[in-house]
Formats: sequence, structure tokens, C-alpha cells
Amino acid sequence: MKTVLILRHAKSSWKHPDLDDHDRPLNKRGLRDAPRMGRLIEEAGLVPELICSSSATRALTTARRVAEACGYDGELRVVPELYLAAPETYVDVLAALPDGLERVMLVGHNPGMADLVATLTGGEERFPTAALAHVRLSAERWDDLYGVPRGTLIELWRPKEL
Repeated sequence: MKTVLILRHAKSSWKHPDLDDHDRPLNKRGLRDAPRMGRLIEEAGLVPELICSSSATRALTTARRVAEACGYDGELRVVPELYLAAPETYVDVLAALPDGLERVMLVGHNPGMADLVATLTGGEERFPTAALAHVRLSAERWDDLYGVPRGTLIELWRPKEL
């Protein structure tokens, strides 16, 4: 069984309208929520073996702050294709992973993150900024996701509900 943690980037700032969307930083709430989600990951015993993040500033900052707060010391893989990606792109990234990895975290953007949860589990969920879904997959190999992916939403944490 494989496990994927699906994390939407934390709340970003719109303070500088001249910034390109890709370069927007986190705002004060985002800077607070990202480490909260990292501590939750550590407390739940879900520290990933690999983190893959969109290249957008807000996603990378979220990934770094979560990684630090949960004690993650592995590779933070920047995947430019995850910037505003569709669920199929996330599946492509997962399917290309080595089968020795059992638990992976993806950090990205909506609507792709919410659509990925729906694709993997068949359920529609509200997925606000810094939301974290824990999905257990029935796949034994990552490339099994190219079949009919079946997963179970084990938990969905939203920062405002913690």
C-alpha cells in the first residue's frame, strides 16, 4: 500500500499586485499555518519519505516550513510541472516514483489538489489553503495509478478546524 499526503500551499499574499502569480509569497496566516500542518504530520506519524513541490514561491515556502516543523530531512524535490497542475500531472509525478517509497507528500495548488483527492478517492472535498489530505492507495506500485486509481481518504485536516 502506498500513501500520499496532498497539501495545498498555505495562504498567499496579494500585497504586491505587480508580482507574477508564480512569485507570490505567503502572508502572515500562511507563515503561521504551514508549520502547524508540519507539527500535525509529525504528531500523526506521517513524516513523508519524499516531498515534491510546485516551483511557485508560495508552494515551496509552504513545503519548506512544513518539512522543518515535521522533522523531515530528505529531499525536497521541486517539480515545475506541478505549478497550477491538473490531477493527471500529479498522477504522472507519482507514477514515476521509485516503488521503494511508501509515503510521499505533494505540495501544490487548487483546483488541482482538490481534483486529485476526488480522482483518487471518488469524493469531493472542500480544500482551502494549507489543507492536508491523507490518502491511502490500494496500489502496490506507484505506476499502478495509471489503472483505475483507488484510494481511501483517511483524514482531511483544514487549519481553521484545528
